Formats: sequence, structure tokens, C-alpha cells
Amino acid sequence: MPEIMQYVTRESAFHRLHPLTKLIFAVVVVALAVLTNDTVMLAVLVGAVVAAAAAGGLARDLLRQVPLLLSLAASLLALTILTIRSGNILGYLVPPSIPVVGGAFPITVGAIDLALAMSLRFAAMLFAFQLFVISTQPRDLVHVMDRLRMPVDYTLIFLIALRFIPSLQLEGKRIHEAQLARAYNPGKGPVGRVRGLFPIIIPLVSNSLGKATVLGLTIDLRGYRSGMRTPMRDLAPGRADVAGICCMGLLVAGYLVMLVV
Repeated sequence: MPEIMQYVTRESAFHRLHPLTKLIFAVVVVALAVLTNDTVMLAVLVGAVVAAAAAGGLARDLLRQVPLLLSLAASLLALTILTIRSGNILGYLVPPSIPVVGGAFPITVGAIDLALAMSLRFAAMLFAFQLFVISTQPRDLVHVMDRLRMPVDYTLIFLIALRFIPSLQLEGKRIHEAQLARAYNPGKGPVGRVRGLFPIIIPLVSNSLGKATVLGLTIDLRGYRSGMRTPMRDLAPGRADVAGICCMGLLVAGYLVMLVV
């Protein structure tokens, strides 16, 4: 599985933007995705995020999450088919010719539309947040959150979460490869997959608790509780940030116009 929430060291247009501009971009995309249920508008929003990533040379990093989104879309489609009964019936999961249970679980237009809208909404939000994280250094995130007068404890929690997720992902991959090297074979099928998780989860949780202890001691040794902060550098917005904010304003204006029409 591709790494998620991991900063990518690269020279791109998004990397050169001010962190606050990228944060506003992510917030605007998430807000627009939440406020609409129209699949066409959501598809346009996803396309706009991917186009912005392509302009900054980061489209390939976003598209690595497509398998994750496809699995999520399949799960949402199965859930909506089992629970939604609105709209015309396109077919049945269980053919009507089967006795007793025939015709169960109809596939309706409303279920497909809802699953598609939810999948596009999650894609827009994931792409926007992923684009923000992979193009912004953690120290710049701390800088912009400090300028927004965020409580330092919340900033620390947010930063630790961002750093721990890719770390846990890589650690789980190493543990899985170590188990395979030891010829561990839990079996095939769903039962084998579930059994194969235990030799990974147990050492992963144990290692994470050890890292959390070391991290707490490191924070104390660096004088976190003293309350004094010294920024490494002061960032200032440029012309590209002004152009980006104007583009976001046009995007919001276009959304409002389509909503009224």
C-alpha cells in the first residue's frame, strides 16, 4: 500500500506556496464536498483537485491512493445496496429465479447515486488533505498553526498524528515481511487473513507504545513545558499565494452560481 500523509521532498509549485494558502485550499475543498450531493459537481471538484496537483507535479502521488478509494467505493456501494430502496430497480443481487430468497436485495438507482456521491466526496477530501500534507513540511505546519493562535497542545497532537501514521504503516510492512521470511502461513481465505493480522498487530502496538514513551521523554528534554517557542524561519506569502486564493474564490463563486441555477 502506498504511504499516506508523508511529506514528499520535491520542487513544485505547491511546495513553494505559503502553508496558510494550502490550508485554505484544503478547507475550501472539504467544505464544498460536504455541502453538495450532486455527483456532477463532486466529480468536477475531484477533477479540479487532481488538475491542481498535476499543475504542481504531484498528481502521481495522489493517484497512488486510487486503490484505497476503489475499495472504499466498493464497500459503500455494497452498503447502500443493502440499505437504500429508493429509485428505479436495475436488478437484484439474488436472482428472482432462486426459490425462497429470490429477488432479495434490489439494486436501485438511488443506492448507486448515493454510493457514487459519497465515494466522490471522500475522494475530494482525501486528495485535498493529501495534497496539503505531502507538499508542506511539518515545521511549516507548526508555524502556520502558531500564527493562527492554535493551542500548542493541539498543534503537537496534530503533528504527532501526522508523523505516526506513515511510521506505523512502514513498521507494519516490516513486521509483515519478517513474518513471511519466517515462513509463517496462516492459511488462505478470510479466516487466514484474520489470523495473519495477529502476528502483525501485537508487535506493532508494542513497538508503538515504546516509541510513545521515548517521544514523551524527548519532548520534556527539549523544554516543551517551558512555553517558550523559537520559530526556525518566518514565512511570507507571495504572488503565487494571491493567485491561488483568487482561484479558490472563483471556485467558490462558480459553486454558488451552480447551486442557485
